[in-house]
Amino acid sequence: MVQKSKVLLHFDNTQSIVDFLGWFHYFEFYRKVVMMDSNEVVQALGALAHETRLAIFRMLVERGPDGISAGLIAENLSLPPSSLTFHVQHLHRAGLITQRRLSRQLIYAADFAGMNGLVGFLTENCCGGQASCAPVCKPAASTVQSKRNIA
Repeated sequence: MVQKSKVLLHFDNTQSIVDFLGWFHYFEFYRKVVMMDSNEVVQALGALAHETRLAIFRMLVERGPDGISAGLIAENLSLPPSSLTFHVQHLHRAGLITQRRLSRQLIYAADFAGMNGLVGFLTENCCGGQASCAPVCKPAASTVQSKRNIA
C-alpha cells in the first residue's frame, strides 16, 4: 500500500497566503502555455477554422466558466443536435472546451486554460519575448459548485 505524504505549509499572515495562491495560479497558467506543443496548436487552430465551431467557441467564451447547455447552443445557432455534437466534440478533442453532465443535460464551457495556452503559444515571442505583451483571459469565477469533465 502506498502512503501519501502530507505537505504542511505555514504562512505568517494572510498576505503570504494571497501571494502563494497568486503564484500557484500563475504557475498553472504558465505550465499550460509551456506544455502546449505545435501539434496541439495545429489541432486547436484546425478546430477553430470552421465557421460553426468558431461561433460555438465564441458563444462559450462570452458565457464564461459556467457554460451553457447543448440545447441552448443548438437553439441559438439553429443547429440540429447531430451537427452540434460533431462540432463540440471536435472542439473538446482540441482542448478548447469542457463538458459536464448536469442531470440529463450536457453543459459546455470554454476551457480558458486551453485558450490562454493557444494565445500564449502564438504570442510567445511577441515584442521581443516580454511577458507583459502576452494577453491572458481571466474570466469571472464560476458560480457552479462542482464541475466534472466528461471524457
